[in-house]
Amino acid sequence: MAEKDNNNDELFTGEVLDVATTKPWLKFYAGVEESIEYPDVTLYERLMQTVERYPDEVAWEFTVGGKKATYREFAHLIDGFADALAGHGFKKGDIMTISMPTSPQGIIPVYAVNKLGGIASMIHPLSPPPQIKMYLNISESNWAYTLDAFYHPFNEILDETSVDKLILCKMGDFLGPLWKFLFWLARGRKIKKVPQDDRVIWYKDMVNKSFPAAPKADISTDDTAIILYSGGTTGIPKGIELSSKNLIAEGMQVGKWGNLSPGNSILAILPIFHGFGLGVCVNAAFMVGGKSYLIPTFTPKDVAKLVNKKKPNFLVGVPTLFEALASDPTFQQADLSCLTATFSGADTLPRKTKDKFEKVVVDAGGKVQLLEGYGLTEAVTACMATPMNDYREGSIGIPFPDMLAKICKTGTTEEAPCGEVGEICISGPDVMKGYLNNPEATANTLKKHGDDRIWLHTGDMGKMDKDGWFYFQLRLKRMLKVSGVNVYPNHVEEVLRKHPDIEDVCIIGVPDKKQVTRVKAMVILKDESKKTEDMKDEIKKYARENLLKWESPREIEFRDELPV
Repeated sequence: MAEKDNNNDELFTGEVLDVATTKPWLKFYAGVEESIEYPDVTLYERLMQTVERYPDEVAWEFTVGGKKATYREFAHLIDGFADALAGHGFKKGDIMTISMPTSPQGIIPVYAVNKLGGIASMIHPLSPPPQIKMYLNISESNWAYTLDAFYHPFNEILDETSVDKLILCKMGDFLGPLWKFLFWLARGRKIKKVPQDDRVIWYKDMVNKSFPAAPKADISTDDTAIILYSGGTTGIPKGIELSSKNLIAEGMQVGKWGNLSPGNSILAILPIFHGFGLGVCVNAAFMVGGKSYLIPTFTPKDVAKLVNKKKPNFLVGVPTLFEALASDPTFQQADLSCLTATFSGADTLPRKTKDKFEKVVVDAGGKVQLLEGYGLTEAVTACMATPMNDYREGSIGIPFPDMLAKICKTGTTEEAPCGEVGEICISGPDVMKGYLNNPEATANTLKKHGDDRIWLHTGDMGKMDKDGWFYFQLRLKRMLKVSGVNVYPNHVEEVLRKHPDIEDVCIIGVPDKKQVTRVKAMVILKDESKKTEDMKDEIKKYARENLLKWESPREIEFRDELPV
């Protein structure tokens, strides 16, 4: 493996390379195709192409209970649910919010909805009621789909949205009798019962009934298939419209880059409401006939046991996971010769974590390096990565096939000289259609440059060397990374300002050995006499009730004035 020092002045020549034409990174592709032919089909149709080619390959295995489905069986499950949806009135243009952990019940509706010409809006299953309401209203969903365990948070706010049908499934729907009983014993019996509710349709009832076969909707590869979410300067998350083409292209690129092929397997550690989880861990496998191990919840110890038992070929995660795995005795003692690629994303990979993990892999019989990449939800997820056979200190890699990247002078569309820090901009088939119902934000992010291409201005600062390797520097937008999860301070501040005792608040990130970054709130109270530990606890409780756990401040500091 070659390694170069990114401080070498010879790499940063000061030239303007016109990278969209010269593509200097291509010489590092080492067998990876420079361009891919993408089928002009929908996401559902592309999956059915995989079914036709590899009907008997295993598409997924649910790690809770071990239920498996071949591609033929997977297609039957998708079509059966699509038939039931159509039978209950789902039609082209309908939007369904899916609030599910990584599971068979979580991925089946994604493709069924696409078959019927609908749109799947993916949200975190642990979202508190105020956030559920926000996402339902941003997407203008008229359907929602979640676990019975999450019925009550949905029920609190459903009347304040346009949703009129709520589909509920149970974790036990894809468990055998023994596992179903064990789940009931451990968790199921603690789930509150769902009362009689005319809006509720049960997944199991739907698929157990017979409905007329639903035809494929007349939609194109460029129509919106998925909505994911990103934060913004206003504090209100933005819906990101991703087309079938976006998801197909990104999935096929990941497959080529990692040499993912039929029969290979990947651990779906990252959640399906996240572009990295949906785009890489699940959909990329389905685009090429691979197998995805569906993991609804996990600890690093769980992952270590799964690697030891299931022998996956691909392991994808965030830096904190790889740090934890490298310290786990079960992982250290596992036979890691099964691994052919490991990939870290969603946050900066510390060099010490990379070295530590790679040493454990080598000591346990493996040979792969821990690759680092770069991406953002506006491009599904990863759009560049370090090559399989090369490495440069501090680099986030080179663009995937058919993707272009360049550095622009901040606030302009002008390409910056090699080595100069500027804004990372990307172009290609992974780039989103735009922000849902937000033309102003779309226009500020997707811009036509002098080459007539549409470029995504990422809001991230970086530089590029003469060979087309990119180096991340810092973020222009206010965003924290907490265990790989995007946390937007503006959004957290907006929520906390609604607390009756808070006059103003500022959210910052502080170093944390375990999470890399943790959230801290600096708070001005309306009444200074309430500066007590009890008030800190009250604010933390309020945050937990209205924010995701990664967004909730772990530390509160009372201030008389906020930092500028």
